[in-house]
Formats: sequence, structure tokens, C-alpha cells
Amino acid sequence: MAEVQVQEKGAKGGKVRSKKQSTRVDMTPMVDLGFLLITFFMFTTTFSKPNVMDLGLPAKPKEKDKKPPPTEIKLSNSISLLLGKDNKVFWHQQDNTSLTDQNLNETTFDREGLRKIIKQAEANAADKSKFTVIIKPTDDAVYKNFVDVLDEMAITKIERYGVTDLKSWEKAIYDKRVGNSGAAAAPATK
Repeated sequence: MAEVQVQEKGAKGGKVRSKKQSTRVDMTPMVDLGFLLITFFMFTTTFSKPNVMDLGLPAKPKEKDKKPPPTEIKLSNSISLLLGKDNKVFWHQQDNTSLTDQNLNETTFDREGLRKIIKQAEANAADKSKFTVIIKPTDDAVYKNFVDVLDEMAITKIERYGVTDLKSWEKAIYDKRVGNSGAAAAPATK
């Protein structure tokens, strides 16, 4: 049993006083109450639920020998988003022969930037049911920007999008646009 004991002080003078009983406080009920409260709050608290985003991944082919044909996406039904450094996002609807650093467009992540570009490209698509957004993060991109683009896909209700690497011709144009002339150089080997 837990208790608090108060010690008596000795009498200094010549007066004799009546002896008082020592004060005794039993702490057992307080400890029990504390554990009851802790238990109550643990059982009644709702734990925070993690926020997750569903990703629709393609089904695996049933036969290992058979590979599906490569998917060709028409330029009129797609837009390519290049995630760059310093929170920059570039976009284009060009092929390797017509893309230059002048027509690699830059936009921002705000409502008037990326969201407007995606909605415009979807409205101008030849076949709106096959409109696809192709997300291509560069080596300079940060994870936050990738999550922001995925959020934009959910906000704009774009169901067809894919994540892939930059093509070599896109990387060359991107490097020219942002001024990464030394980034493409390979390290020297002995």
C-alpha cells in the first residue's frame, strides 16, 4: 500500500504539547484511478487512419511466354509531364522530331497552372476516352512534386495516366532548357 508519511518535529522549548497523530494519506485509490483512466482513454480513442491513394496497376499476363504488344499512345490523345528541379514542371505534346527547347513549355503546380493545362489537353484530345497523361520524373525531381502530380490526377479525375522514364531525346531537350550541360557527361573510367 502506497502512503505518504509526515515526520514529527521535536519540541524545542519547555512547553509540553499534546502529541498529535501523524497524517497518513493512502495513495492506492489514486493509482487505481489513474490506471482506470489510462485504460478508458486507450480503448475509446480512435486511431488515425492512413491516407492512401489507390493506384490502378495493370494485371500480370497469364502466360509467361506471351508478352502484350507495346502500347502506342497517339500524341493527340496524350500529354507528357516532365518533373524537373526547383519545383518546375514542363509539358509537351510533341514527338522526337518536333520537340525543341522552345516548345517545351513550363508551368506551375497551382490551380491556374498544371490543372488548367491538363484540362485543356483533355478537351483538345481526339479521343477523350483514351486521353492519357504520361508522368516522367527527371533525376532532379523531388518526391513531393511527384505526389502533387498524382494529386492533380485525382482532382482532375484523369483515370488513365502512366509513370515512365524520360526518353533520351527528351532528356537532351530538358538539359538544354534548364542548362544542365554537364549533367549528361558520363564519369571517366580507367
